Amino acid sequence: MAAVRAAEPGALISIQPGTYAENVVLDRDVTLVAEKGPGSVRLVGARGPTLTVVAPGGVVRDLVIDNADGDPSVTVTSGTTVFEGCEISGGPVRVTGTAAPVLRECRLHHTGDVGAYLGGSSAAVLERTEIADVGSAGVHIDHGAAPELRQLTVTRAQGHGLRWSGSSRGVAEECRITGTGEAAVAVDGAATPLLRACRIGESSTAGVVVTGRAGTGPGAGANRPADDLGDGDEDTGADGASGVVLRDCEIARTARDGVHVTGQAVASLVDCTISEARAAGVVVGGEGRLRLDRTTITDTADSGIAAGGSARVDVRGGAVRRASANGVYVCESARLALTGCEVGDTTFTAVHAGGRATVTIRDCGLRGSREHGVRAAEDVLLTVSDTTIEDAGLSGLAVDGADLSARRCRIADVGTGISLSTEHRPLIDGCEVTGTTGPGLDIAAGTAALVVDTSVTGTGAAGVLVRERSAVWLTDCSITDTKGTGLVVQERATPRVRGLTVARTGKNGLYIADRAAGRYEYCDVSATGYPALYVGARATPLLRGCLIHDTDEAFRCDDEADPVFEACRAEDVKEGGLPDGAGEEARRGAGRLSSGTRTLAAGTAAPGPGASSAGPDEPSPAEAAENLSEVLSELDALVGLDGVKQDVSTMVKVMRMVRQRTEAGLASPPLSRHLVFAGNSGTGKTTVARLYGRILAAVGLLSRGHLVEADRGALVGEYVGHTAPKTTAVFRRASGGVLFIDEAYALTPSGQGADYGREAVATLVKLMEDHRDDVVVIVAGYPDEMERFIGVNPGLASRFTRTLVFEDYDDAELVRIVEWQARQHEYELAGTTSAALLDHFASLTRDDRFGNGRTARQTFQRMTENHAKRVVEMTEPSTENLVTLLPEDLPGRLG
Repeated sequence: MAAVRAAEPGALISIQPGTYAENVVLDRDVTLVAEKGPGSVRLVGARGPTLTVVAPGGVVRDLVIDNADGDPSVTVTSGTTVFEGCEISGGPVRVTGTAAPVLRECRLHHTGDVGAYLGGSSAAVLERTEIADVGSAGVHIDHGAAPELRQLTVTRAQGHGLRWSGSSRGVAEECRITGTGEAAVAVDGAATPLLRACRIGESSTAGVVVTGRAGTGPGAGANRPADDLGDGDEDTGADGASGVVLRDCEIARTARDGVHVTGQAVASLVDCTISEARAAGVVVGGEGRLRLDRTTITDTADSGIAAGGSARVDVRGGAVRRASANGVYVCESARLALTGCEVGDTTFTAVHAGGRATVTIRDCGLRGSREHGVRAAEDVLLTVSDTTIEDAGLSGLAVDGADLSARRCRIADVGTGISLSTEHRPLIDGCEVTGTTGPGLDIAAGTAALVVDTSVTGTGAAGVLVRERSAVWLTDCSITDTKGTGLVVQERATPRVRGLTVARTGKNGLYIADRAAGRYEYCDVSATGYPALYVGARATPLLRGCLIHDTDEAFRCDDEADPVFEACRAEDVKEGGLPDGAGEEARRGAGRLSSGTRTLAAGTAAPGPGASSAGPDEPSPAEAAENLSEVLSELDALVGLDGVKQDVSTMVKVMRMVRQRTEAGLASPPLSRHLVFAGNSGTGKTTVARLYGRILAAVGLLSRGHLVEADRGALVGEYVGHTAPKTTAVFRRASGGVLFIDEAYALTPSGQGADYGREAVATLVKLMEDHRDDVVVIVAGYPDEMERFIGVNPGLASRFTRTLVFEDYDDAELVRIVEWQARQHEYELAGTTSAALLDHFASLTRDDRFGNGRTARQTFQRMTENHAKRVVEMTEPSTENLVTLLPEDLPGRLG
């Protein structure tokens, strides 16, 4: 306009109504105003920006600014020009350089791909402005821009409502972003914005997406490292928020996740609400870091919070309610901490963790889940303290393979109070379990646990259920008011129970099943519905200093039971007293007490509560001898392996002698328990390793004797610093048992000098030295490869001094394996079938692909398949037809 070119700085230019088709450059401080008010003056440019502002200041008021070619309607490269009441369309507002314009009560619509682009080092202010109907982002903040967006409304953007990228910053306050085609707010690059009191919703995808290295650039809380999020007291602000921060924001009715953080981004939500997300409320993946303070997540179509990858999530205060899946879901290597939170009314589990996640729950309330209160699976490390878990359809706390530490927790009105199935040794300390429909505490087969100062009351079944081969410690605990038995100890379990109080049980106080054992010291049992103590056939428990009182019947046992009583007594019992060494009269008073029952001899002093005693997994001599005999019988029953059996027999004799010398106070000879198993595939190495662990447990050289299998993938990490923790975690799982590393030579591949496998080997060597009495390591593989492997590291050669050679099975032994498989599955081999099998195995090529025992098992499987095809054609097959395998059932013969 000529008037602009002629005006002096500070001039007021009042523009007559009309449409002006020209491009204007505003290079001086003037005021442009529509004389007749908003909408009366229309400025339409072409081939370039309609209005270019390079002036230091000035005002543009009530103009309609349009662009016919889609170029920017307004470009501002410097100055602090104020736009008031303007309507801008046709092309975007573009602010770059060091410009700091103000757009106040303006309307931007149909501006092409973007409503406003704010780049460079600009510091624009957009307040009480509406942006609508744009092809992509409503506002794109890029490079180092740091705008202030106040009471901005963005709607019907086909892309993002607000997008920050580059190293941009800025504040969005009381903004409303709705109806977007992509995430309503997207932050990437190293951008670090603050959103305060914004309303975000109705987006076609997620509400807020934070990715890249967002939250780590300038302005990210004094450049606080992303790895420090939630780790200590050096918080950036009063509440510790850092990175991309949302305060007092509301995110609702998003088509996908409410908030999604991924990449290496860092974000914080403080006093926010997320509701009605049609996927998860919050998802954190990759290496993302997220802190949630006093944030509430409700009514999500998926989990309330989900974390995966190597993400870290710190949740303090707030709540997750009415999630249609899990309240909180954690997987892979994510780390999550919940402090002072409420999680409730979830369709699945309140907090579910899997993979190698680390989860910490403190001072929380978990209520109203249809499945579990907390479930930890796989290799999770779970810590729960000072937390209440109520109204769960299944277990309050469920551990399936994971490690658990639970302290001072209250679990009420659930199916099973605590269920444990793991190779780790979970800790339950100072907890209260009440009002369960099933058992209060369920220890799965083969599981060891430490339960201290814990009460179980009001259960619908057993108070504590210790399943087969379990080795739990129960110390200073109480079990009361159960509909079932107080403590059930199943076959071959060996609990250590000390200071247990059992009262008012619907059935027995203590039920020690057939072949069970363990030690029960200073227990108090009263008011039981069935006999206070029952001991099953061939059970060998030791009871020391126990008191049974105020009940109808004290004791009943099977004729083949063999319990030992030391200084135990019964008071105020109607019948079935305890043996006290007083002869046959006492035996008769014990009900069906067997003649083999042993008592402490008269006059022998029983140890008091402070006396030392054997460990929780140490069997009595009779039990150890029986178990050892049974395990050796299982080994002897294996087909072939004569040399291996002889070697193991020799080692058992040495082990027993070492144990005897130790008990006699003599020095022990050197004993290397670590072994090399050298043999081809399918020769029974894993089976023998499992039996070897049980043998060591039977002779008292291992506390548990369980087997943990590992290979290169389980031990070797994917990047620098990952291998040692990974190897240590696997080694820790094997504590008290055997770590079996198959194809161990793969840890040191030939011809590869710089390989993480060597770090795994070095870590193993150190762990074997530091824990030489706790873990036995067996490395296995092909003979030639194992010889090379042992020579790689001097520490390996010094620790693996004995090799067991597993010879290939001959043809007759393979036939015996098939015959054994047939018996196990209720099949019979016809008289000619074994001879045909022998010919079949003799015809096989024994190269590197030959599977030995695996080949025999596969042959049996093929025979059953061919048998099924043959018999199904019969009209009315007899029982003999259904069980008999014929020569024609061998692989390749049918048809």
